[in-house]
Amino acid sequence: MTKPADFPPPFRTADYVAAPSDPPEERIDVGVLIVGAGPAGLACGIRLGQLLEEAPEVRERLGEVPVAILEKGKQAGSHLLSGAVVNPRSLRRLFKGRKRLDEMPFYGPVEHESVYFLTHKSALRIPAPPTMKNEGNYVASLSRLGRWLAEQAEEAGAMLLPETVAEKLLVSDGRARGVRTGDKGRGRNGQPLGNFEPGSDLVAKVTVLAEGTQGHLSGVALDRFGLTGENPQVWALGVKEVWKVKRPLGRVIHTLGWPLRGGANFREFGGSFIYPMGEDMLTLGMVVGLDYRDVELSVHDLLQELKLHTLVRKLLEGGERVEWGAKTIPEGGFLALPKQLHAPGLLITGDGAGLVNVPALKGIHYAIESGRLAAEAAFASLQRGQTPATPGALAGYDEALRESFVWKDLLEVRNMRPAFGRGLILGGALAGVMTATKGRFPRRDLRLERDADVDLIRTDRAKSYPAPDGKLTFDKLSSVFASGNKTRDDQPNHIVLQREVPQDIALLWERMCPAQVYEATETGVDVTPSNCVQCGAISAKGGRLTPPEGGSGPEYTLT
Repeated sequence: MTKPADFPPPFRTADYVAAPSDPPEERIDVGVLIVGAGPAGLACGIRLGQLLEEAPEVRERLGEVPVAILEKGKQAGSHLLSGAVVNPRSLRRLFKGRKRLDEMPFYGPVEHESVYFLTHKSALRIPAPPTMKNEGNYVASLSRLGRWLAEQAEEAGAMLLPETVAEKLLVSDGRARGVRTGDKGRGRNGQPLGNFEPGSDLVAKVTVLAEGTQGHLSGVALDRFGLTGENPQVWALGVKEVWKVKRPLGRVIHTLGWPLRGGANFREFGGSFIYPMGEDMLTLGMVVGLDYRDVELSVHDLLQELKLHTLVRKLLEGGERVEWGAKTIPEGGFLALPKQLHAPGLLITGDGAGLVNVPALKGIHYAIESGRLAAEAAFASLQRGQTPATPGALAGYDEALRESFVWKDLLEVRNMRPAFGRGLILGGALAGVMTATKGRFPRRDLRLERDADVDLIRTDRAKSYPAPDGKLTFDKLSSVFASGNKTRDDQPNHIVLQREVPQDIALLWERMCPAQVYEATETGVDVTPSNCVQCGAISAKGGRLTPPEGGSGPEYTLT
């Protein structure tokens, strides 16, 4: 059978690794360089600021810019998207009395929650699985939380550099030296335009990769330093909408079942979430594992179909969609972790490391905790008599992570995600035993299979997708507009994939992409890069995203 892995992208890691090339006087020197202004990167910047405040002699030795944070979006939060129900544990540890939870931009604590098993016409309320209970957690917009964390990082002394893409990992003498930023102002064919600005070498004593899901340099670093673990990472795609509604929701809702099919031959794993955002807004989304087989499956269209269900339709009645977005989620958990998360001069954090608990639907507090621990490891390596370039100098990060609640949580649920590859019913039964034994069952760990290695089938699934009406259901192009996408039409292509592929592969990519980037043709696939919202799905299913121009892509404010 056809599978995406048979048509790998023409991508070479070596093209994105280089030694510093700018003359020394033109390089930008920083103490610690953090790539990515998401929860992990911003937590790292905040914690470094706290530590440097108590160690002025270390701050002085780090130069004019002790801590810099690169962000490829227009501002911090522009590319952040999640449910999100946040466990506040890591935020409490990060701020340690400096900030109270009621000072943070949450919509409020989870007061009530419901889980439903859906069929096409009914909704059966079921007990919440132990891993999914949210007592003590808080509802948030991740993009809004990201903007707030960025303010705290800047107050702590970090320099935030928005609209700046890290294109290449700088490596010399076997150690990470920083990154080279991408050029700005090039045309479709790479020619310099009137506003052209060349990239620069940012050289650092420690580089912290906090790029989030499908991180470009995280993947490059794992290959370059031989850090890849025994199992491949696997992914899910989430598509989300924010609605202004007439009536407050007042509870957190999760659903299983329809519109996904439960048969093991389909391998459709996922569900939906509906969360309140204050009195007059809610957010809903559909998340589906990218190891599905049917080339006609479209997560965006499944979300539109979900909204026709009586349970969901009545919540949205009289409302208005105000924002849309899409993002991949690493789902391999403990089994897919790299064999180590540091290299000389380098640390990898958050979603880029795969720190997500799929059964609990949680990853934000793990990202924050990993960023905090990375800051402490980096700070320890910068003391007099220490050097981050020495092999093992940053090993304290791995050691601290293994002693943390992050490691314990992921270890207990490590086999749940692959269990659901056997179908919803059998997978659910196995997950129940795994929960009861706290991960001691099964005795031997299950294996993960790359999403791109799954054999494809083709059904007539697309016939049941609803036609967009512009009020309740929407097409992909209008949804891209609702993401605030800022990509220039004449920007260079940042998507690497084979163009001449069989029809099944081309149709898979066309249906899978929530932003209508790919169009199946008689000979393969056409690509419209300017539609891309940088969700990362193509990197799981046979292509590869490379860094687009800084400042391009979505501009989320509520996701």
